[in-house]
Amino acid sequence: MRLGELTAELAAESSAGSAQATEVAFVTHQADWVHEGDVFVAIKGARFDGHDFIRAAVDRGAVAVLGEGLPPDVRCPVPYLRVENARAALADAAAALVGHPSRAMQVIGITGTDGKTTVSCLARHLLRATGRSVGLLSTIGYELSDGVLRQPPTHFTTPEAPQVQQILADMRDDGVDVVVVETSSHALALDRVRAVDFDIAVWTQLTAEHLDFHGSMQGYFEHKSQLVARSPVAVLNAQDPWTEQLLPLTTAPVLYAAEEGEAVISGVVPHWRVDDVREGPDDLRFRVHAPQGEADIVLPMIGRFNVANAVAALAACVEAGASMEQVVPALATFPGVPGRMEMAPRESTQPRVIVDFAHTPPSLAKALQTVRVTTQGRLWVVLGSAGGPRDPGKRAPLGEVASAGADHVVFTEEDHRDTPLREILEEMERGAREAGRDNVVSVPDRRDAISYAIASADEHDTVVLAGKGPEDTLERDHETIPWNEMAEAVAALSAGHPVLEGASR
Repeated sequence: MRLGELTAELAAESSAGSAQATEVAFVTHQADWVHEGDVFVAIKGARFDGHDFIRAAVDRGAVAVLGEGLPPDVRCPVPYLRVENARAALADAAAALVGHPSRAMQVIGITGTDGKTTVSCLARHLLRATGRSVGLLSTIGYELSDGVLRQPPTHFTTPEAPQVQQILADMRDDGVDVVVVETSSHALALDRVRAVDFDIAVWTQLTAEHLDFHGSMQGYFEHKSQLVARSPVAVLNAQDPWTEQLLPLTTAPVLYAAEEGEAVISGVVPHWRVDDVREGPDDLRFRVHAPQGEADIVLPMIGRFNVANAVAALAACVEAGASMEQVVPALATFPGVPGRMEMAPRESTQPRVIVDFAHTPPSLAKALQTVRVTTQGRLWVVLGSAGGPRDPGKRAPLGEVASAGADHVVFTEEDHRDTPLREILEEMERGAREAGRDNVVSVPDRRDAISYAIASADEHDTVVLAGKGPEDTLERDHETIPWNEMAEAVAALSAGHPVLEGASR
């Protein structure tokens, strides 16, 4: 695309002059990510003003700068494109430069406080079972039609708008015809998904989170609700109190309820309902009632809350064109979400081992409560706490929650970085001790800790490996080593003997 065409697309005021014919490669708001032929977007943030980095961007090959107005004391040696909103223009420019890829695919966006990742992975699995070519963009990574999980470049925590559009373009070019996008409140508030054309929105529920960013629950809701307002169809949780405020935003609501009791919206009967829920040690079984018919469901997941996640995914896939006959049997083959209540394969004489990402006191408490329901014997948990400046205040509370929620606790390493591991373990031990619990042991090496817990458990016990989840590295002292928590669990199940060197009680 030429600079003049991009200027017209963005309705920008331009000083390009004779440079209108310059070819534009891509767009970015990070000066050190600029490549030859890119447009640099100067965004003024709370701490930095992108205009201060124009010289660096031009030195790296930027052919133009886009912003909300050039400060009088800043010189711009390349054409300057003035827009009303630089962050919005970043998204619009990125989409334009790769040909608006979301317009070529059906897009399902999933938002809410909890359940987004699980619903996203369920929807991807169900749609693939119908024979469709499915892409996934989630917090766990992204997938093209081949189903291989990839990670964005390491400097992206949540992909920014240019990376979102490039990933969508890769999906389109790979032949994907439907993409599932896990959509966070930050992505909506910061326009990272502004130029994504959503066809179906899925709303799980809303509880307090990220209020430091959004300011209030109402602010949090307003950012989340943008997804519903932008989608022609909205699959909504009829038992979430915030859903009543969502209904005026959509002309095609599809309501679901996964708990017994009335919907929060007076006089409304949900389109999708469930009953006869049975929780087993390895699966959930329930009956679903939908406009398309009724069906008995077998879902190889634990946690009563996953009934709602499954029903939300079923409703979304049916709205996307799937039939009940296609998607209901596929639930029984769902492999789970990597690192989220993920069960390790086992023999009948071995303990149940679950890998989960819980790494805060509230999430750990919820995970242990969920697992306790279907644990026939003792409940074990293996966990650590991150080092460095990352919330050292949660170490003792983690120790308290773990020792109260499990029968046996093994404290170990978890990305302790340059913080002395012994210091972290002592803080976690203190939390358990001050809560009056003595059911803990510390095994510094995480591999040894996992081996010890699994070898010490019997066939009726459950071992929860908490904190690492799907992460693929372990940060130890000043080195980063490859790590796969599920592979460690499988290896320990195969070995079957305790390792307790260096342990402390």
